[in-house]
Amino acid sequence: MSWNDMQPLLYDNTLDTLFMVWWSTFYAALFGIPIGVVLHLTDRGAMLQNVVVNKVLGAIVNIGRSFPFLILIVVLIPFTRLVVGVSIGPTGAVVPLAIAAIPFFARLVEAALREVDKGLIEAAQAMGGGTWTIVFKVLLPQALPALVAAVTTTVITLIGYSAIAGAVGGGGLGNLAYTYGYQQYETTLMITTVVELIVLVTLVQLLGDFVVRRLAGRGTRTSSVRVGLRRARAEEPAAVTEAA
Repeated sequence: MSWNDMQPLLYDNTLDTLFMVWWSTFYAALFGIPIGVVLHLTDRGAMLQNVVVNKVLGAIVNIGRSFPFLILIVVLIPFTRLVVGVSIGPTGAVVPLAIAAIPFFARLVEAALREVDKGLIEAAQAMGGGTWTIVFKVLLPQALPALVAAVTTTVITLIGYSAIAGAVGGGGLGNLAYTYGYQQYETTLMITTVVELIVLVTLVQLLGDFVVRRLAGRGTRTSSVRVGLRRARAEEPAAVTEAA
């Protein structure tokens, strides 16, 4: 196969891979952040300590993480068809990719929040900050560099998962490598696909590291946390007055 023949295949399948990774990352963040926050808040010694909720939710997350991705795709075929109308192609692959990524990302979020300085949390509580004020004004802002690193790790993992999904009908670079590179013995195309996946992973890692360094360098000082808490407390009476 000549380079002119490979170019459209590489272009189309790269777009399919980016489509799968983008949307699965979006849903992983959309659902993974709240789950990670709840896991952190309900842990022992946390603000909303609840052993039952923490253990049950933790067990669900662990079960989701324990499934091999290839088996998960097959198990979710009826659910995927119900949700998006198809079970193959890039759109069909987004569902299992997102479901695999949500518990993975939730654990990374929980670990990121656990690293926040407890002194800041205690200071926020002493200033009268409520649970959700502390979450949005202290925990999430302070954990932002670690959360960006978690997103980076998740995206890289999903790139690998998308290649697996492609090999079983999900489309993308994995499908290209399997269909042409393996089944039709197009060695050049397979090597090109592998190199492109390596480049994608490298670019994502470099971008993630750059953003993390910028956020860590800027930092979030205790004074800015106090300002945020004061603003939140000042807004609460106004909201109560308007409601009245």
